[in-house]
Amino acid sequence: MTFTDDLTWRGLIQDSTDASSLRAALDGPAMTFYVGFDPTAASLHVGHLMQVMTARRLQLAGHRPLLLVGGATGQIGDPRESSERTLNPPEVVESWVARIRAQLSPFVTYEGDNAATMVNNLDWTGPTSVIEFLRDVGKHFPVNKMLARDVVRNRLESGISFTEFSYQLLQANDFYQLHVRHDCALQFGGSDQWGNITAGVDFVRRRGAGPVHGFTTPLVLKADGTKFGKSEGGATWLDPAMTSPYAFYQFWINADDRDVNNYLRYFSFKPREELEALEKDTAERPQARLAQRALAYELTALVHGEEEASQAVAASQALFGRGSLSDLSEGTLLAALSEAGLHAVAGEMPPLGALLKDAGLVASANEARRTISEGGAYLNNERITDGEAVPPASALLHGRFLVLRRGKRTFAGVEVTR
Repeated sequence: MTFTDDLTWRGLIQDSTDASSLRAALDGPAMTFYVGFDPTAASLHVGHLMQVMTARRLQLAGHRPLLLVGGATGQIGDPRESSERTLNPPEVVESWVARIRAQLSPFVTYEGDNAATMVNNLDWTGPTSVIEFLRDVGKHFPVNKMLARDVVRNRLESGISFTEFSYQLLQANDFYQLHVRHDCALQFGGSDQWGNITAGVDFVRRRGAGPVHGFTTPLVLKADGTKFGKSEGGATWLDPAMTSPYAFYQFWINADDRDVNNYLRYFSFKPREELEALEKDTAERPQARLAQRALAYELTALVHGEEEASQAVAASQALFGRGSLSDLSEGTLLAALSEAGLHAVAGEMPPLGALLKDAGLVASANEARRTISEGGAYLNNERITDGEAVPPASALLHGRFLVLRRGKRTFAGVEVTR
């Protein structure tokens, strides 16, 4: 199976310029490609992983990555379907550029014949005057074609600023500049970037350069139709300070059975044979969540490192009585209990029955007594037998936490803050 065959089997190519020439380029000698990330937040989120992982695949296949973090385009913003973007101050965008460049670094290698390079489109856009840009770039863009772009057409009634309308010119010029400066021959991006990518391909041709290629990856939606990577709490970020490694691991563990096989093909680097076997085992034993566990560990290790991935696995087991809570780091335990719900105790420690109620595991004192008498209440994975007993200081994990559990699957944390 060729590299293009693998990309196709994984469902990673949705739209493309001429399919036969793209195949020849992808399966041929090493070429330079680029993918862009606009700094519209302080961190990338899991929705960006489609592009990050695809860039990694192309480099592993021998091609040379240019990872563009848009210090210029990030100050403008690609038009959204609904409304105008809020422009962030240049100094904020600059700080986000630095953070995102650091986040992208672990996914590619910067050594060897196909070493990756970080680029910033502010380097060539910033020094360009308005007159130069209009003469050298704007002259090549028919307005009727720009108006035909879906997102622009949909915004015409509600209104779209010239700033966002001009975004396509900036991205097209990026492709041309990277072609001239780095011999870049391919751009890829999400499906919402198809209009920008084809505009760039056409602009390179109009400037008498090329040939160049482009393709898009599919939009990832969850089976319920909601946007991938979003939840009630917001996005699942790659920055561990914004989404803990434990919460990141849980995001993948909780993937819907209807989605997880697609996620494996998109994001896992396991070979086709192994993924097909995993899909088969998952279909036969869905309750074991084999696919979710394999994907969660692989991605957590890649994004946050092997140690954090192992801690996330250990926490998932220990919190449900299948491992030692004392083996968990303080940070991992705090992250896990914060996800479940963390009840603070600032004064005198109440008895266990009251703690079960205060932590939200039971609705009343009577329910606490009944749960304890039936053997369904646990403190640090040890069955509670006396609801009037007060947890001793020696029971505090890392000197500050207690883990309460009701039954097999419902737990909450207590943090002593005095």
